Amino acid sequence: YTPSDRDEWQKPDEVIAALAIQPGSHVADIGAGGGYFTYRLAEAVGPTGVTYAIDVDTDMTDYLEEETAERGVENVTVILAEYGDPLIPESGVDLIFTSNTYHHIQDRTAYFERARRYLRPGGRLAVVELNGSGWFSSWFDHNTPAETIREELEAAGYQLDAEHDFLEQQHFLVFSVKPG
Repeated sequence: YTPSDRDEWQKPDEVIAALAIQPGSHVADIGAGGGYFTYRLAEAVGPTGVTYAIDVDTDMTDYLEEETAERGVENVTVILAEYGDPLIPESGVDLIFTSNTYHHIQDRTAYFERARRYLRPGGRLAVVELNGSGWFSSWFDHNTPAETIREELEAAGYQLDAEHDFLEQQHFLVFSVKPG
């Protein structure tokens, strides 16, 4: 697919708007890949905010470093993560965001249980995940049922706050840390 095709089904502007990110926020883009959402998140947090572009693939993080420098974007920090830990700085984030990456994460309940420590008070976890309806996600088995995501994240100590339904090929779930 071309980037414009992706914009049609991914609806990035609507996704960002639905997240209602406050200027000055710190956001982690886990599985940032080529930065499709990274730079949109960076725009949303504004010059006083920070977006961490996180990936486990050195080719992707090298690309993101070059792209960030080329674009002159000063509020993106690229992080080469470990498979079991996104390595978000200890200062924490207001939002952990992941798009089309959830199905790649091993032992997701344990992973997101560990990731909770990076969320600031009131922080959220947003998961945009392929739902199996598009040819790519069904053909390559790159998808996770919404019920599975919810069960795994509830077991990891989160509660579902919102489920957006404007993406045809994806689930869009937003969680917060369960009280207590």
